Amino acid sequence: MYYHVDIAHRFDPESVLTGYLNGFFPMGEEDGTIHWIVSDPRFVLPVGSMRVPKSLARLDRKRPFEFRVDTAFRRVMEFCAQDRTEENRSWILPRMIDVYCELHRDGFAHSVEAWLGGVLVGGLYGVSIGGAFFGESMFSRREVGGTNASKLCLLELQRRLVAGGFVLLDSQEANDHMAQFGGEEIPFEEYRERLELAVQTPAAWDIAE
Repeated sequence: MYYHVDIAHRFDPESVLTGYLNGFFPMGEEDGTIHWIVSDPRFVLPVGSMRVPKSLARLDRKRPFEFRVDTAFRRVMEFCAQDRTEENRSWILPRMIDVYCELHRDGFAHSVEAWLGGVLVGGLYGVSIGGAFFGESMFSRREVGGTNASKLCLLELQRRLVAGGFVLLDSQEANDHMAQFGGEEIPFEEYRERLELAVQTPAAWDIAE
């Protein structure tokens, strides 16, 4: 269940980081309003023990895409911001893209990208603070050969988080797409406890490739 949180109305890199540190995350509305949200229960994915469907594991071993990190952050957000269907409208506003790009320049926001023949076909983005990574959104461009690209980017993210010493992967709220990877729903207060420990845990995003 989502709960709106009434905090400062400004939306800039500092307020976004403060929101994450307190367990909140932003969502935009069509009228341009940005709400801060608490999800209770909270859905988290296991770092280092993610469950991978057999068919996806086989595809992953074939390495069908070239994976890059942080080379096309704005483009990843712009693709994530496209409406999926009339019922599944994007919550990512242009203002949010600008602020997250600032966070990217400051070393807090990151993208994992799948490329095929020099074309960006899938990706995901999120925010890292200490040993916590807050996953935000992902996309696949099936029309240009990117089928399952977002899922493989998630596996690539998992490898990077394990190598970098991360301990928390926040996925906000459960859905069928993410549940297949073996996440768990936990009460928000438990999430806050895990979050407090995670953000104080030293971790490195910029590990050797």
